[in-house]
Amino acid sequence: MPTHYHGTAEERRALNTFIKLMRAADSVEARLAQRGCLDDLTPSQFGVLETLYHLGSLCQTELAHKILKSSGNMTLVIDNLEKQGLVRRERDLNDRRFITVHLTEKGRQTIEAVLPCHVKAIVEEFSVLTPEEQETLGELCKKLGKGQSPKATLVSSTPLAEQE
Repeated sequence: MPTHYHGTAEERRALNTFIKLMRAADSVEARLAQRGCLDDLTPSQFGVLETLYHLGSLCQTELAHKILKSSGNMTLVIDNLEKQGLVRRERDLNDRRFITVHLTEKGRQTIEAVLPCHVKAIVEEFSVLTPEEQETLGELCKKLGKGQSPKATLVSSTPLAEQE
């Protein structure tokens, strides 16, 4: 469903594109969840295990940055993974605020068990796009994720149509 906002053509185009992007992402994520590949892991827990598996131990702040989660959310996710014995935390002896998160052997076994199914599911989901379309989508998402255009402004209480 397109936007019902009655702004400029530029505003409507951007809003409609945003709606399509978010709906597509939510739809793919929902279908991936239905496959059950992650067992009892949440997507955030999976993200932590997968990141630690591929990048090695990381400080908690860097880990939150890598999987695009707030530090508060990351604390909860890691708490739950630690309770399951999938990760362990280690405080720096010189700076107790610095916490490194390590994948345990159980965590390694868990991610190695669920990762192939999840990768296969993602490949199947993206098979509706040609390889070239996947490359183009990837580049567009990267471009969108990296930056603000020169026209980007700070959020204000002024409606978009009046900001122009």
